[in-house]
Amino acid sequence: MIDLHMHTVYSDGELIPAELARRAKAIGYKAIAFTDHADHSNVEHILSNLQKMVNDYSLYTEIEILAGVELTHVPPALIPQLMDTARNLGAQIVVVHGETIVEPVAAGTNHAAIMAGVDVLAHPGLLTPQDASLAADKGVYVEITTRKGHSLTNGHVLSMARKYGFKLVINNDAHAPGDLVSKEMRYKIALGAGMSEQEYLQAEQNSLDILAKAGSTRIAK
Repeated sequence: MIDLHMHTVYSDGELIPAELARRAKAIGYKAIAFTDHADHSNVEHILSNLQKMVNDYSLYTEIEILAGVELTHVPPALIPQLMDTARNLGAQIVVVHGETIVEPVAAGTNHAAIMAGVDVLAHPGLLTPQDASLAADKGVYVEITTRKGHSLTNGHVLSMARKYGFKLVINNDAHAPGDLVSKEMRYKIALGAGMSEQEYLQAEQNSLDILAKAGSTRIAK
């Protein structure tokens, strides 16, 4: 299993990075990305601290770790600039907090994230046909999430993927130990969203492809 959307104490997660990595490893994850909530005020702080541990901890915890951010409630017009800043600061993966129906995310966030070419658009809510088509054209991956609340629109996201052809990934969006779902539960949530077994396997392969793009040294060979 690979999960590319997790939160530590560097935003609103409950665990320090080392413990989150250990718990993920114990459940069966082979690779994870720390993607703490970021805006212009904290992006440098998050990445400078996560990068201190990523390489060494990947070796000694036997789980590959990527340092990233989730751009969260950033005004849509500022998303491209902040994405570039994050990449320049060493982010291996950039996620954007999409227009989930359970939070007051600014309209236009999905569109701005896709236009900017982020790696993953998380929990995009009621993704529009225009943005679904654009995600396919831009090669932006879109998330099927196991997280409560955000997962309410998983079925819609899947239907848009089938119609417009963008690629899906499955993520926990973990903030606490209980959010780290097992392989069995991950599969059941995917099926519950309406995924076929083949679509589930393709989504897992898509996560491997993102790892390779991010410069994975072990898992995505």
